[in-house]
Amino acid sequence: MFDLTGMTALVTGASGGIGSSIARCLAAQGARLALSGSNSSKLRSFREELNDEYRHPNGTHVDITCDLSNATQVEELVPAALDTFGQLDILVNNAGITRDNLAMRMKDEEWDAVIRINLEAAFRLMRAASRPMMKARFGRIVTITSVVGATGNPGQMNYAAAKAGLVGMTKSFAQEVASRGITANCVAPGFIRTAMTEVLPDAQKEALNARIPIGRMGEGGDIGAAVVYLASKEAGYVTGQTLHVNGGMAMFA
Repeated sequence: MFDLTGMTALVTGASGGIGSSIARCLAAQGARLALSGSNSSKLRSFREELNDEYRHPNGTHVDITCDLSNATQVEELVPAALDTFGQLDILVNNAGITRDNLAMRMKDEEWDAVIRINLEAAFRLMRAASRPMMKARFGRIVTITSVVGATGNPGQMNYAAAKAGLVGMTKSFAQEVASRGITANCVAPGFIRTAMTEVLPDAQKEALNARIPIGRMGEGGDIGAAVVYLASKEAGYVTGQTLHVNGGMAMFA
């Protein structure tokens, strides 16, 4: 079940904490990956790790450096993956940035950067991926949002707006392409243990864990498992949905 053998996937932000976990989970289920990120050396290193761990019978996993703030580079990303693989079955919009500030102090450039990378780039990639997926009459698009897109968070008006926008965008897109065998869904992580959270003081970690009924932060693999499900053929009747993976921190009807 949830076998991705024969499928190809493009993952943005692939060398980051959550992105690398998503990539590993997809590769473990048999997908061949195009790994995208802005740090070419970090991306290349992770691609080598992934090829050592999950060598694909049809060829190596590849890395494609892309600055998601650059519209031209974003438009070239899906064609680059297609040139390598000849097909694109799965798109995972994972990359994102934060530029936190209180609304009254937030600079225009802090707003613009988050919207451009977190929301606009995802739109461009979904639009580009829809063309080959429609021809193939199959596709899976999974976009990583956040619990704060549903709850809001002080100091993150730009980030919460972008993440909430991804949900609305995904619902609209899902309705447009459903008849062509393409699904589009979101995964909304809560607090996930990454390199960034590991440097927090113990008292702050304990305070965060106290807000989570399960009593701990999630792991990258928790998000990767959700992505694998939504990317699989078994999830063909699930579209326009948001799967919240937050340990019960926020429960939605």
